[in-house]
Amino acid sequence: MDLRYPIGPFKRPASLTAAERRTAIDDIAAAPANLRAAVRGLDDSQLDTPYRPDGWTVRQVVHHVPESHLNAYTRFKLALTEEQPTIKPYDEDAWTKTRDVHSTPIETSLVLLESLHDRWVRLLGSISAEEFDRSLKHPESGVMSLHQMLAMYQWHGKHHVAHITTLRERNEWT
Repeated sequence: MDLRYPIGPFKRPASLTAAERRTAIDDIAAAPANLRAAVRGLDDSQLDTPYRPDGWTVRQVVHHVPESHLNAYTRFKLALTEEQPTIKPYDEDAWTKTRDVHSTPIETSLVLLESLHDRWVRLLGSISAEEFDRSLKHPESGVMSLHQMLAMYQWHGKHHVAHITTLRERNEWT
C-alpha cells in the first residue's frame, strides 16, 4: 500500500450524476464524525506521530482538514457568485508548520470542522444540477467544475481519515 494514498490517488471525474452528487454530499457530511472517530483516544505522543515517513503528524492532519475545507467552502461560494473565478492556491505544507498547529488543541479543529461542514452541506444541498456545472480556475490544476470540486473533497476527507486509521492499524493502537 502506498502510505501517501491509502484509498488511492484522486481521480477527477468529468461530472457526477445526481446520485453521485448525493453520495458525495453525504460523505462530506460524515467527514467530521469520521475524523473525530479516527483520533478518539489518541494521546499526545500518538498525535505527534507521522502517518508515514516524512509525512505530517496526526495532529497536523487534524488541523489541515478544516483549513483545507474552509478554502473549499470559499471556493464553492466564489464559483457560485462569480464567473469562473481564479482562486488563490496556498502552501498546505507551510500551513501545517505554523506554531498554532502544535499549540491548538485538536478539539478546536474538530469543532471547527463540524460547524463548517454543517454550513457547507447546507450550501451543497442547495446547488442545482446546472450550478454544479459552474467552474473556477486553479492556477496549478486548471479549470475545475463544481462537480469535480465536490468529488475531490469527498475524496479528501476520506483520504485523511484513512491516513490516521491505517496508522492506528499498523501500530495496533486500539
